[in-house]
Amino acid sequence: MKIGLDIMGGDFAPAEAIKGVQMYFGQEPDTSVHLLLIGNSEVAAPYMSLLEPYQSRYTFVDAPEVIGMHEHPTKALKEKPNSSIATGFGMLQRQKADAFISAGNTGAMLVGSMYTVKAIDGISRPTIATPMPRLDGKFNFLLDVGINADCKPENLVQFAQLGSIYAQSVMGIDNPRIGLLNLGEEEGKGNILAQATYPLLKESTQLNFVGNVEGRDVFLDKADVIICEGFVGNVMIKMAESIYHIFKEQRGIEDDFLNNFNYEIYGGTPILGINSPVIIGHGISHALAFKNMIDVARKIISADLTNTFRKHFAQAIA
Repeated sequence: MKIGLDIMGGDFAPAEAIKGVQMYFGQEPDTSVHLLLIGNSEVAAPYMSLLEPYQSRYTFVDAPEVIGMHEHPTKALKEKPNSSIATGFGMLQRQKADAFISAGNTGAMLVGSMYTVKAIDGISRPTIATPMPRLDGKFNFLLDVGINADCKPENLVQFAQLGSIYAQSVMGIDNPRIGLLNLGEEEGKGNILAQATYPLLKESTQLNFVGNVEGRDVFLDKADVIICEGFVGNVMIKMAESIYHIFKEQRGIEDDFLNNFNYEIYGGTPILGINSPVIIGHGISHALAFKNMIDVARKIISADLTNTFRKHFAQAIA
């Protein structure tokens, strides 16, 4: 399998991206993963010696332009066709890569996903999802966490289907439990969106819907997949990041549960519902995050997740 990695994406690029590649190669003896390192060859040159023992396991793809973190996504993709992000999506489109990873401009990654890779037939809105740590050491899966701030009930039902398939295929959870994030456990609680979504999830024969879950349940073993609109989901993950920052980095508290809030251990956020795997990393990603982003992409490709999505939603629209 070939995985494209934008080594120019993120605040600490390309050094941390290349160190992450070194870490991945050093810890993963499986040579079936071939990385396509996409970036400016001159800027990357001082760090490439780190990968000398692994030259057969990667190919460098020169992309002299870089899309900055604060550039307008659509304009930048149009005006910088030789950027690392545009090059990565071009490789996906031409099927030269099986997946693409970047910790660069999030907007450009989303625009590229929607207009280059495009949504799978039958999916109205792709979604992004993230693991949420549980007290038992495992993870729940929360979606949407940012690209769909306003949703309709049918969008949340599709998020539930996407999340359920991901949890089963990639996370290895049999018959994943689906919970609807709400302000009360009882049916009928919540805003108009939650009230309208609940009966649709309840009536679905394809989902193991267990009802509403409250904010206090997100870190508990109540549901494996938790569904919400992107506005709420993004607030939730930003709060989780601040919990880690305050108690771990500012106060120096050591705790196994708290350590699982570190975004670097799960790498990046997959975009679910598009025609090729795309992983978006945090802009402040260091080597560990890049290493784990590569592993997430590998797992998604190995699980043949995209084709599983296609088959499921083809049946839904047939």
